[in-house]
Amino acid sequence: MSGTIEHKRRSRAQAGPPSAWSDEKLLLEYRDHGDRSAFEELVRRYEKELYGYLRHYLGDAQTAEDVFQQTFLQVHLKCGQFECERKLRPWLYAVATNQAIDFQRRSGRHRTVSLDRRIGGGMEEDESGLLVDLFDSPGRTPAEESQSAEQQAAVRRAVAELPEQTRQVVMLVYFQGLKYREAAEVLSIPVGTVKSRIHAAIEKLTESLGSVNE
Repeated sequence: MSGTIEHKRRSRAQAGPPSAWSDEKLLLEYRDHGDRSAFEELVRRYEKELYGYLRHYLGDAQTAEDVFQQTFLQVHLKCGQFECERKLRPWLYAVATNQAIDFQRRSGRHRTVSLDRRIGGGMEEDESGLLVDLFDSPGRTPAEESQSAEQQAAVRRAVAELPEQTRQVVMLVYFQGLKYREAAEVLSIPVGTVKSRIHAAIEKLTESLGSVNE
């Protein structure tokens, strides 16, 4: 028995430091061996990205911090439910999204949407490109710049008024740069549903921006 334990320790040591491990290995090492350094590395790796997502989603810095902490508490509690063949990132976003929704339900709050910047950058779909164009308007003239604040306020209101399910897709695909299939996994919906919700968001935002520019 002691020889088996020692062999496992050597195998883990030979795999390199936690900073060199994949996300999935970090969680499995914590789940299977109680390696706190692996869990700490996972938190460090996702701290900025996941907090930024929650900050956009919830519209409040302190609330985002609280939900971020609650998210990793749930990761600790539910790591036994993680399936080895899955990718960790969509699973982690699913946990964070569910925690954000639970918070809103408990508090009865309706979030405000921050459109300061896009965090992700992995969008390869045509409709995602259209969504980027709606948010980002490069090459504006000075006269157009004077209208920027009004336009951004209009987009912010339009996103805030989207149905909850559509807003979720916008946050994941636009701000975090998740691929359609990853967003589908996070929300446990078909890829086609993600596409239809993005299309609905584009139509709504286009309509809102058009009314501002008239």
